[in-house]
Amino acid sequence: MAKKIYNNDNLPTSDEVKKFEMLFPMLDSDVAEIRELSKKKQDEPLNSFKVKIINKKLGQIKELLKNEPAGEYLELLDEDTLPTNSDAVLMITQFINAMGQFKKKYYESDGSDIDVFGAKYTWKTKT
Repeated sequence: MAKKIYNNDNLPTSDEVKKFEMLFPMLDSDVAEIRELSKKKQDEPLNSFKVKIINKKLGQIKELLKNEPAGEYLELLDEDTLPTNSDAVLMITQFINAMGQFKKKYYESDGSDIDVFGAKYTWKTKT
């Protein structure tokens, strides 16, 4: 596999990586919950409390991804016209996919030999 060339200015900081690793499972949990709601009542709007809690995470993720190509397409849930369960799933899934692209871009094998546990991966961060 070809070695990736990075522009050090665009690499995430170690603090950004920590925030990413904290937010990703939380958002994944949120979308799983809303998917369940969507299966029962897809056109039912989310309540304002859920939208605020989810938007707090989405806002931080949007800031983390602001320099990524997908970042310009990410929108917070509308707190005034509460989104339906199915709309919220669609929007949150876009964040999850953008986060997956981010991880694929900056998280890679460290080049060491593969052992019984697989390749060793590390984040590429600003030095």
